[in-house]
Amino acid sequence: MFIRTSYINFVSTELIIMLAKLQVRNYAIIDELTINFSSGLNIITGETGAGKSILMGALSLILGDRADTASVMDKSKKCIVEGVFSAVGSPMIQSFLATNDLDEGDEITVRREIASGGKSRAFINDTPVNLEQLRTLSLLLVDLHRQFDTLELGDRDFQRKVIDALAGNQTQLQKYSAIYTEWKEAQQELEGLVLQQQKFEKEHDYNRFLFEELDELNLQENELENLEEELKVLSNAEGIKAGLNRAVHELSESDTPMVQQLKMLTQQLQSYASVHTGIAELVNRLHSVQVELHDIALELERVNDHIIYDAARIEQINERISSGYRLLKKHGLQTTSELIAIRDGLNEKLQAVLNIDGLIRLKSAEVEKLQDDLTVAARKLSEARKNELVPFEKKVNELLHKVGMPNARIKVTIDAKAPDLYGADAIDFLFDANSSGRFEPVRKVASGGELSRLMLCIKSLVAASIDLPSLIFDEIDTGISGEAARRVGEIMQQLSVSRQVICITHQPQIAGRASAHYYVYKEKKGNEVKTNIRELNKEERVNAIATMLGGEKPSAAAIANAREILQFQ
Repeated sequence: MFIRTSYINFVSTELIIMLAKLQVRNYAIIDELTINFSSGLNIITGETGAGKSILMGALSLILGDRADTASVMDKSKKCIVEGVFSAVGSPMIQSFLATNDLDEGDEITVRREIASGGKSRAFINDTPVNLEQLRTLSLLLVDLHRQFDTLELGDRDFQRKVIDALAGNQTQLQKYSAIYTEWKEAQQELEGLVLQQQKFEKEHDYNRFLFEELDELNLQENELENLEEELKVLSNAEGIKAGLNRAVHELSESDTPMVQQLKMLTQQLQSYASVHTGIAELVNRLHSVQVELHDIALELERVNDHIIYDAARIEQINERISSGYRLLKKHGLQTTSELIAIRDGLNEKLQAVLNIDGLIRLKSAEVEKLQDDLTVAARKLSEARKNELVPFEKKVNELLHKVGMPNARIKVTIDAKAPDLYGADAIDFLFDANSSGRFEPVRKVASGGELSRLMLCIKSLVAASIDLPSLIFDEIDTGISGEAARRVGEIMQQLSVSRQVICITHQPQIAGRASAHYYVYKEKKGNEVKTNIRELNKEERVNAIATMLGGEKPSAAAIANAREILQFQ
């Protein structure tokens, strides 16, 4: 069974979290049953062995407990447990549904199916979920208390929440948490800057060497690519000039230059242009060709004039390209632009070394200021908590006396610890069950029944201050009777005013406080015995409580006593 640690949060308005309906099919000796619970105090009673613990086992399945195939009695069909919950006004539940892409709404259906082969499936609002999701949601919906299963009482975070709720620390805690978050972020940023500084200092000399090597070469954008093009031209200068000279000669400088021949042909045909329309068009085209060739000849001459074989320039380019290629290979790059980017990046790192000291000084001052603010906020929070300790201890001890633990005492200690999101206090509930004067952490010394009653006392105190889900108590009344049982019933009834309480009990004084009383019983179906449950009417409640008081055949006095108990509700 997994350990349940309840979510408790400061109370919101119009919050209603309750188990509205529970349906169980084919679980242990339960064939099929449906329970519609009330929003107040729901009491479940029945004979020993009738199946009350089986009912809690079925409920545990939809709260995320592991499935046991031995509980599937009829192997020909599935075991199905389904709970319908009301969750009006709970932002945490709605946030859970939204985060997990589940249908949102004020009504939540949780279902668990177990096949005969042992395969288990879980659903929330008809969407398949894993057990971890089911358990997370169940913590928001149900607070289940069993003997030896009240482990949250020993949890320091739960203890801190109780004291904060009673001390009214919601606003102060929010302020503190905001400062703490900002302080931690600033600390992380400072640590990052220090690590960055150490890295910069470690790499500084090497980065400076690389930068100076690139900076000395002082490459310009696309320089190596442009030099390659220039080198190709210079290396082929003689051949290019020979070709250009021949082209210029043929076009405009030979004995019969092409440009001149085209001019003559155009003039000869011009005289016939008015005679034949086709000739006029051809004359225009010849003239255009002549003009274009003339322009080409002039451009060829210009290009030819600019091409000069320069051995010194070739040597200079080769040296520059060689230096550039060496750096490209060294850095594993392909282009001039990439080398320039490396150079600029190294320059930024070198400049950052100069700037980071100033940034560290500024961030250190910010961390120190936030730490001072945090210390002040933590002190205020701690003072409010310490002021609540004596009233809290007094109230709990009074309640413990009333619920049949007259020698039990609780004491709360607050010790300083490293600050976290909730303050700088380590809160511990200490317990002495027998007025021995020896207080030990409650998780170490309290028995199951003591833990359950202690939890009931504490939650009755904080119920008006914090959000609690539906509270379920499974036989926490073991070892008490009479006046103590009556007091436990009163506390549960008070709790049920603001939230749903479901309680399995053997005590008539507790059962008499119910808003709705359910009776678990066995019935024979064919050759099999099955567990069933029904809600009792008023007269049936009298008989059930009288039986709890006086045995299977209650006397007139027991019946009268039962009627008297029911008048207190």
